[in-house]
Parts: sequence; C-alpha cells; structure tokens
Amino acid sequence: MPEVIGRLRAVGTAILTAALLVVMVVPAVTEAVDPPDLDRFMAALGAVESNGRYEAVNATSGAIGKYQIMPRNWSVWSARYLGDAAAEPTPANQDQVTRHKLVALYNWLGDWASVAHWWLTGDGDTNSDHWSDFSRGYVNRILALMGAPAVDAPPPLPEVTGPTTPEAGPQIFDESNRAIHFSGGWGEAEFARYNGGQVRYAIEEGATAWFTFQGSSITWIGPKGPTRGEARIYLDEELVATVDVYALHFRPRAEIFSTTFDRVGTHTITIEVLATPGRETIALDEFVVGG
Repeated sequence: MPEVIGRLRAVGTAILTAALLVVMVVPAVTEAVDPPDLDRFMAALGAVESNGRYEAVNATSGAIGKYQIMPRNWSVWSARYLGDAAAEPTPANQDQVTRHKLVALYNWLGDWASVAHWWLTGDGDTNSDHWSDFSRGYVNRILALMGAPAVDAPPPLPEVTGPTTPEAGPQIFDESNRAIHFSGGWGEAEFARYNGGQVRYAIEEGATAWFTFQGSSITWIGPKGPTRGEARIYLDEELVATVDVYALHFRPRAEIFSTTFDRVGTHTITIEVLATPGRETIALDEFVVGG
C-alpha cells in the first residue's frame, strides 16, 4: 500500500510539473511574434544598403555588412542581442542582430517607412513631411522592393511674392529647419539656452549634416565643452577645415566655424563627425547665412 501511495504522489508531482511548464512556455510563444513583412523588409534593406553583400565595408564610414551597421552600433547591438559585444559579424550574426533591432524599431515607430528613415538618419520623426528629399528617396527605394506604396512628397510651400533681392541682415536657420539634412544617427538634446531650446547632436564617426544655402557667408553655431570633439567642414564638397569644439567649460552657443565668399552665391556646407575618442559629441544649433 505505501508503494501505491508513493507512485500516486510521483504521478501527481509529474502532472503538476508539466502544468507549470505549460504555463511558463505559453507567454514566451505569444510574445515572439514578428512584425508583418519583416523578412521582406530585411531583404529590401540589405539590397539597398549593400546589394546583399555580407562582406561589404563602407570605406568612408566603416559601416559593415549586408545592412551597413556602424561599428559602434555593432558592438552595442551584438552585446544586447547576442550576449557578446565582440561577436564576429558573420552572416548569421548580422541577420540575427538586424532582425532583433528591426523588431524593436517597428514596435517603437509603427511602420516600415519610419524604420527605414531611422536606419538612414537615426531620426525617430514619423512625419514624412519633415524628411529630406534624399531620405524620402531612400525610404521609397526600400518600399518599392517590398512592393509597398511609396511615401508621398509634402505639398509644395506657398509661392512667396514680393522683392526678389535678399533681405538685409543675416538669416538664421535653426537645426530643425527642413533645409538642413542629417545622416548617420543624430539625436536631440534640450537646454534652455539653445536656440529654440534644443540642438541636434551625433557621436558616430561619419555622421553628417549638410545645408545648401544662398548667401555671401556662413556660420555654424553650436555648443563647446569638455565632451566635444572634432569635425571636418566641407564647402561644395571640398574639405576646408577640421575644427575642434573642445572647451574646458561648457558654452551652449559658440561660433564654431565661419567663412565668407566673394559674392552672393549658392553653396553647400557639410559637417562630418570624427568621433574623437573620449569626446565624440558634435552638435548643431543653427546656421547663420549672410546676404
């Protein structure tokens, strides 16, 4: 009789254990749901970024692999999703890291167009009217490969009537102005003494900001401080200066770079972040254009 009771107890324990395992497993299964069209988006992203080449390396930015992940992001993301910050970017690892990151981005931003825009710019703005023509074109290339509808361009701005000569005095273009474009991952930082209360900043090597303007001078205004590093300045695609915005004490608004031209004309200024070790940050508050 004791032997029978022991067997019954063993059976009861086994049933209880199995029931607990079912309860524990079910939530994990229900949570592991991929967003719709994830595989199609990954294929399109890889095609646009590298023509699907896992071995691709960007000679300028150092971005690696099929999905062109920046080296700094690779170490952070592989630590998060593979448990190893030093994981090799093998094809399998690239796919796994990218898949996890895209799921997180989709759950945050809510649609593939916004995810594609973030992948190019690091900007979480989901209003496509605010995107540059360049980034909108990038997004639409990915959507076309997916067979998804394109993102429409914003309606044209109303025509300005009146004098055609430039207004007297400088023109200020805050970092939020749609004429200023960003690529490579730029965030936003808030401080009361910034113009408009915020700046755009980047820490990734190769991140760029560019602005096409008409005028006779251009000045870059931004913060200096102990955490600020170096950046290259290009005018009309020609390297003209390397600036260091380090300062012993924080200065929220300083003249970082300024130059004048012989006459009024159309020019493009480009800022390229160099990610100086230990003080990577570069920030843009505004451009001041002289007429």
